[in-house]
Amino acid sequence: MGKNCENLDCRKNKVGGQALIEGVMMKRGEDIAIAVRKDDGSVEIKKEKFVSAKKKHKWLGLPIIRGVVGFIESMMLSMKTMNISTDMLGLDEEIEKEKEKKKQEKLAKKNKPVKEKKEKEKKKDSGGFTLLIMAFSVVFGLALTLLLFMWLPSTVTQLIDDKLLKNYDMHQVLKAIIEGVVKIAIFIVYILVVSFMKDIRRVFQYHGAEHKSIACYESGMELTPENAKKCTRFHPRCGTSFMFVMLLIGIIIGAFIPVWDKWLRTLIKIAILPITMGIGYEFIMYAGKHENLFTKICSAPGLWMQRITTREPDEKQLAIAICAIKSSMPEEFPDFDVDEYDIDVENNLEHFGFTGLNKKERAEFIERKKAEKAERKKQKEIASDEDISDIMALDGVSEQELSELESEEIEQNEAE
Repeated sequence: MGKNCENLDCRKNKVGGQALIEGVMMKRGEDIAIAVRKDDGSVEIKKEKFVSAKKKHKWLGLPIIRGVVGFIESMMLSMKTMNISTDMLGLDEEIEKEKEKKKQEKLAKKNKPVKEKKEKEKKKDSGGFTLLIMAFSVVFGLALTLLLFMWLPSTVTQLIDDKLLKNYDMHQVLKAIIEGVVKIAIFIVYILVVSFMKDIRRVFQYHGAEHKSIACYESGMELTPENAKKCTRFHPRCGTSFMFVMLLIGIIIGAFIPVWDKWLRTLIKIAILPITMGIGYEFIMYAGKHENLFTKICSAPGLWMQRITTREPDEKQLAIAICAIKSSMPEEFPDFDVDEYDIDVENNLEHFGFTGLNKKERAEFIERKKAEKAERKKQKEIASDEDISDIMALDGVSEQELSELESEEIEQNEAE
């Protein structure tokens, strides 16, 4: 268990995270830990450093400004951690193998030889392809966001005013409210639609695991899957809540924009978007530290939305989130051992890696992963024995004495 704070308030806002494909990222200060569950049931941890621009330039830490900086940095960090977790899972390699397999099948039908590619070139091409896809996803995502949440609501509101209420002079505030309701409706429908995708549902489970493990840590309970399971999966500092708060703030700000030409209004909204981000960030940080009537009322819509964007995780997924938290805070969890959270391949059949496999392929896949895992374990034990031998040699212990000690240990284990 981690070292206890005299006051549990010191744990509030100390750690935050992000759900990944078959994993969780946790960030504490500049320390980042990414934990993923591999298809063989093992857990892999990768640590990174992320120094905020706010630390380098003090003025970027001023209220409102820090919210804009925080949002941009969180987007950058999100892309980076997604890329890292993909590499950790070996998804790019699997995609390349599948492509190569299909290519071989096509060429085999034409009786043409297949030229082998060098492993280095494969990795290079795979990495470049991934970056290209991610860059396209960012640009497409931003364009879609502007279209759905800025241009479309203004257009729908203007149509309602021109067609349905053409005989009435709609007040500017009422227009802003209608526009805001349309935005919220689009947001909810979008989240509901993607939640029906199997892979996204699994990410939402890891999202729930992230929240539950953070809630467990902030409550002061021992950080275990059993304890985390009892905690809430709804958190006021969640990105879902941030998005909802921004939508609500957008309604208020929109009421003060007198322009209703859809293109000009969209441009004005883009121009004042940093202000909306900044205010939303300040509220989310305040709500994360304070629990009162005001924060409860303002946080309620975002918490309701988390019923869609988070799902109840199982203990295996909670274990991954806990691994990420403990790895991000080694000084609080010095005895953390990632191997404790290892599971058998047979208990990991829900993993993304098993998607699309038939019964025969799944059986072959399990046997192959078991063999690979056993080999890695054997190599790890050999490396560990070599390290012990080196230490014993430095302490003046001979190989023969070391062998006798190992024999005694084996006899003791057999006797037990």
